[in-house]
Amino acid sequence: MLISRRQMTFGLAATGLMAPMARASAQSQIKLTLAHNSAPSSPKGMGADKFAELVAAKSKGRITVHVAPSEQLGNENTNMAALRTGTLDFGALGQGALLSVAPEVSAIGLPFLVSTLPQAWSMLDGPIGQELAKRLEAKNVVFLSWWCNGIRQTSNNKRPIHTPEDFKGLKIRTPLDAATVDMFSAMGANPQQISWGEVYLALQSGVVDGQENPLANIYAAKLYEVQKYISFTNHKYEPTGLIMSTAAWRRLKDDDRVMVREAATEAAAFQRKAMADSEEKLMGEFKKMPSLTLNTVDTAPFRKATEVVWDNWEKKPFGDFVKQLRAMRAA
Repeated sequence: MLISRRQMTFGLAATGLMAPMARASAQSQIKLTLAHNSAPSSPKGMGADKFAELVAAKSKGRITVHVAPSEQLGNENTNMAALRTGTLDFGALGQGALLSVAPEVSAIGLPFLVSTLPQAWSMLDGPIGQELAKRLEAKNVVFLSWWCNGIRQTSNNKRPIHTPEDFKGLKIRTPLDAATVDMFSAMGANPQQISWGEVYLALQSGVVDGQENPLANIYAAKLYEVQKYISFTNHKYEPTGLIMSTAAWRRLKDDDRVMVREAATEAAAFQRKAMADSEEKLMGEFKKMPSLTLNTVDTAPFRKATEVVWDNWEKKPFGDFVKQLRAMRAA
């Protein structure tokens, strides 16, 4: 079949046009990475996967978020450093990593500040959470939403915890968080900072006697396999922050930024519900395990034993913020 010069010219022109169009299409694809330290089955892991799903759906597949769980990209402090330098795009980071750049965040973990999850969420969605978000953003990151790391309980291999005196001499793993360290020190324990990914082996080998975490984290990490006692101390609440690097943020158009914030807000609601649902469910699951002994505590003596922590923290440079939280707790 003969092809006319006109047809050939048109065909070559079309081919020439298609190459830049294909390159433009490829350039419009944005691939981002989100790191966190928890198991995929944990509420944090579920929230991270939900966020990735929402971003993909809202962008019609143009923006994808790869989730790297279980400290695949390093511990939380490593992730925070990577976010600030732009070598990581997103991080779902716990209180310990957040306070490394905004020390005021640590005050959220002061002893017995809140007693229920809704109370904690209301605090973080209000002026207190907004103020902390601003302080984080002053450190070269973009704050997206507050997630929930639950109200924390204590497990150990030595004895049930009924009074603060029962902590005396116990080696308790805590995160790298001054409020938690001060709290357990005030009750006579010997706090030890160990990376979350190493806690199971540390408990199994006896490097530490116990640890403190929400039930969901205890279950997801299978710590019940290497612990004998879980005491419902309800000693503190910790938030998780969904953080984005400014470098990744600048890659997005204004509409994409709005979409990412919407996805973060929706993922936060999903993750919080997952945490609340798991707390209720796991209470029953742990009761069924013959290898575990569970007990509740009267928190009054624990609150009294840790008042010194509040007193000392009011002397810190952000003591006014601590006083604000203490007044809220007393209300």
